[in-house]
Amino acid sequence: MPRLSKKTMFAIEAVLDVAFHVGEHPVRSGDITERQRIPKRYLEQVLQHLVRAGILSGKRGPRGGYRLGRDRSQITLGEVVRVVRMLEAETEPNDLSVGSPLAHEIVWPTWEKLREDLMTKLDTITIDELCQRARAKGIGATEKAPVAA
Repeated sequence: MPRLSKKTMFAIEAVLDVAFHVGEHPVRSGDITERQRIPKRYLEQVLQHLVRAGILSGKRGPRGGYRLGRDRSQITLGEVVRVVRMLEAETEPNDLSVGSPLAHEIVWPTWEKLREDLMTKLDTITIDELCQRARAKGIGATEKAPVAA
């Protein structure tokens, strides 16, 4: 099954963090890093791609940071995953000479169909829904992520 990569998890966490913490001022990337324990090297790259995709909007400068690009009920999990997928695809091997006819004609098309089905499902889950789930579990704007073991 398609895996949940670190970059994908970090991107989802960053968007949710912005959704929870945006207010009068944009959310600073340093604050996201601190609250979610996301390494800065991953976060900055992902945030810029999320801005280019219109999921987030960014403002530079001392009062800069990030806001959602549109209402959180209009942003889907599928959109966030696609942004990261494009980033990761840049480093995936593309050599068609690898694999047998069985792999090319049966395995890969089956895998791609499963991936499409998963993305269709992810497109039905909004950032607003994930925020509601988090609040229902007692995770909210003031919560800090637990320290990783």
